[in-house]
Amino acid sequence: MTVKMTLPLVSVVMPAFNVAWCVRTAIDSALAQTYPAREVIVVNDGSTDDTGAILRGYGERIAVIEQPNRGMCAARNAAIRRARGSYIAFLDADDRWLPTKLALQVELLETRPELGFCSTAARVEDEQGRLLNVWRCRGGRTDMLETLFSENAAIAGGCSAVVARRHLVEQVGLFDESLRGFEDPDLWIRLAAVSGYACIDEPLAVILRRERSVSRNVDAMRASTLRSLHKNRGLLPPHLRGRFWRNCLAGAYTDYAKPAYREGRIGRAYADTLRALALSPLGRGRLCLGLLRDFLLRRPV
Repeated sequence: MTVKMTLPLVSVVMPAFNVAWCVRTAIDSALAQTYPAREVIVVNDGSTDDTGAILRGYGERIAVIEQPNRGMCAARNAAIRRARGSYIAFLDADDRWLPTKLALQVELLETRPELGFCSTAARVEDEQGRLLNVWRCRGGRTDMLETLFSENAAIAGGCSAVVARRHLVEQVGLFDESLRGFEDPDLWIRLAAVSGYACIDEPLAVILRRERSVSRNVDAMRASTLRSLHKNRGLLPPHLRGRFWRNCLAGAYTDYAKPAYREGRIGRAYADTLRALALSPLGRGRLCLGLLRDFLLRRPV
């Protein structure tokens, strides 16, 4: 597309905590975008390494917010409150973008006013830069609320692939700072309740998957997932708040029963599977009984 300076401003939002080892790559990928109407806002969330010095080295090319360590959600929210753009683009400090990402997403949102947010496919890499998988877009539906309750990873690329209309992010209440590890899907659920979603099926974001990443903290993810499903239940149409919602909640319990079992936490694995069976005996019964059998026989799951 032909880029014009009259295009709407995009605010790039990046939390940064002890990321001196990687933050340059993320910032450089944001500054290298072919889309020129952008501001990059980085929140130094109480870093104790050289992150602050690296950020200062960019001078006026980026805006830096300094705050005591309050966590990723609070850092993102601080940047959103500072943002001036019509669109918010999320980028984590250990991820990066390909140069045309913002241009293509803004073009999509500008031509599709029914969309409140969009993402792209993404490469998922390990710490050595090896390809683990490509996180592809789902089908062409723009109504994602029901899907997000049943499949929490349905937004391709996760947070670093998403661009959203700022007024809608503010309308639904920013990130929930009480959540740890499920804050992204929680926001997507709330955005999907008021707008449509689309995805560009081209891997324009690169996501780093590390053993120490928040997504590996299973207990935090479990607690946040359950909390989000409970608090957002009322966003579903009334006819989906019963059996459908219970089936989604049961699915979350079985999802977390498996890693609990693999970690040797047999009591937790049994308890979560039995909760799932009680919530959705018809929808999840066969799965739950199979898991209980495997747990009893000490089979791998």
